[in-house]
Amino acid sequence: MLRLALILALAGLPAQAADFRTLVGHGGPVMDAAVSPDGRFALTGSFDNSVGVWTLGSDEVIWLEGHEAAVKSVVFLGDGRAASGGDDFAIEIWDTETGQHIRRLEGHEGQVNGLAVSPDGARLASAAWDGSIRLWDIGTGDTLAVMDGHSSSVSDVVFSPDGSLVYSASADGTIRTWDVTTGQEKRLLIKHGFGVNKLLMGDGWLAYGAVDGGTRVIDTTTDDLLADLTLERRPILSMALSPDRSLMAVGDGEGFVMTVSTGSWRIVDDYRAAANGPVWALAFTSDNESLLAGGIDDAAYIWPVRHELDAPIMATQKRGFLGDPSSMSNGERQFRRKCSICHSLEEDGVRRAGPTLAGLFGRQAGTVAGYLYSNTVANLGFEWNEETIDKLFDLGPDHFIPGSKMPMQRIVKPEDRLDLIEYLKDNT
Repeated sequence: MLRLALILALAGLPAQAADFRTLVGHGGPVMDAAVSPDGRFALTGSFDNSVGVWTLGSDEVIWLEGHEAAVKSVVFLGDGRAASGGDDFAIEIWDTETGQHIRRLEGHEGQVNGLAVSPDGARLASAAWDGSIRLWDIGTGDTLAVMDGHSSSVSDVVFSPDGSLVYSASADGTIRTWDVTTGQEKRLLIKHGFGVNKLLMGDGWLAYGAVDGGTRVIDTTTDDLLADLTLERRPILSMALSPDRSLMAVGDGEGFVMTVSTGSWRIVDDYRAAANGPVWALAFTSDNESLLAGGIDDAAYIWPVRHELDAPIMATQKRGFLGDPSSMSNGERQFRRKCSICHSLEEDGVRRAGPTLAGLFGRQAGTVAGYLYSNTVANLGFEWNEETIDKLFDLGPDHFIPGSKMPMQRIVKPEDRLDLIEYLKDNT
């Protein structure tokens, strides 16, 4: 932990200074980010199953470990606490001052994609791929309501400014409103036609971003369309509102960030933020001057809101799985596509979603020191060899090791599995 803290690449300037900085230490893409209201801290959730708590303007970072799969959503709760939701269907509550785990909220039967805190700080709403929204008591961890009504996965949730309603967005293309007191659906607000990924609540308005690139703002009182900010880029993956509520930022799957004035609904800036891949995470700093962003890199970036043309951008080098297939052997291609985002071939000490593969052959499953295995893998009792690796990708992890964290995937052709095994034997 200490070594990773020391490699945190910050400029060492005050947290409010609008300068380019980089937060280094994750071992996978950064999926979500948040900044504390007082501007002192930032949260980053990553594909490496971890949450980083960064002290802005210093070299301090605390790693929160406990998720058994990628972290997709992070939010500050107040009083030194934070919540994170992940692909392990769980929500974790943390003490951000000490890094201690407080409690685990369970009940969803799908990935948790979105979290929102009520204006009074008492309730947490969660959106999941099981098609439901859950309302939780933050103090006790009790489930207050389960809101069902969407016909597909729920991607995001926000509270109304007075805390009486929850708005939900879904892959079914709809936005719905729910009564917080009763847990009942109030009405179907929007039928977009394409899946809706993100919601942003302002003063009397609601903005949403969709799979088809649709970015629209509606009046929450009259349902009138206030702005259509749709550009020729898709999908919309992230949205953020500045603390003074004057600017909205929108990130998309093609690596661009758009900032918009919420007073005039005019586009202020529109620039490429990532050379490769999407912009999954966006959050404003507390002074409204900078944006914290994350994407396919193993790092988060902070840059001035008024982006200069020559400013650094994310993901200037392609990840291995985005490389030119013609330049690789078939075995390397299989590794890059199926394994490289989660696993390293070397003992490099970098946190990743999966354990290092160094010394894989002949190693007892579930025995890499320092890696947090699921109970299933920790108790397997077999060793990794040509036969077990072949079965893993022939049957798929969900059948060969039910309950494993590994994503559901197969390598159907025997010759491809053999080439992967030979590549691993040569490189681990």
